[in-house]
Amino acid sequence: MIDHEGPTPLYVQVADAIQARIEAGELLPDRPIPSENQLVQEYGIARGTARKAIQLLRERGLVVTVVGRGTFVVAEPRQG
Repeated sequence: MIDHEGPTPLYVQVADAIQARIEAGELLPDRPIPSENQLVQEYGIARGTARKAIQLLRERGLVVTVVGRGTFVVAEPRQG
């Protein structure tokens, strides 16, 4: 799933994988995505890489982070 040896940065690959799970309906609107710790374990990445992946998902308008609560799939992703 994640190519640790490939040219694409790991955080981009993880963000793409989470985006695919959102688009497939596996991760539902207003529900949390996996935590940084869960991403670290699931994908075998560093915490900083997980953090950058979540930031990229925020920039794509797919998730919103609520301090003290977690990061959630947005109800209606912005188009663009």
